[in-house]
Amino acid sequence: MNEEVKAQIVDETVLQIYKAFPWLTEKFGENGRKRTSEDNFHHLNHLETAYQMNDSKFFIDYTVWLDQVLTSRKISTNIIIDNFERLVAILPGKLDTNRETAFLQYLQIAIALLKQKG
Repeated sequence: MNEEVKAQIVDETVLQIYKAFPWLTEKFGENGRKRTSEDNFHHLNHLETAYQMNDSKFFIDYTVWLDQVLTSRKISTNIIIDNFERLVAILPGKLDTNRETAFLQYLQIAIALLKQKG
């Protein structure tokens, strides 16, 4: 996935998150928006690595770790689920077919895992 496409996906995702949850700006300020952007680059990088390895477990392990880190910082698992669901909605048509199929599969598995936890 090229960096320009990745940046477009991240920008769209962050914009949607902060539009849906304006309290995030109040709670975390501009630094929170920056962290959300960084997190989404990490999500996409981990999706890409899982795709390259042909191993969904790599992304699932990342998701478990991410949930532990963010919930320890008082960020709800539901925020991660929402973020991943937004990626599921945003990704179609932005990647090659094989990559898109794999990314969406990995995200759906991760979302299901996080929902079971709750």
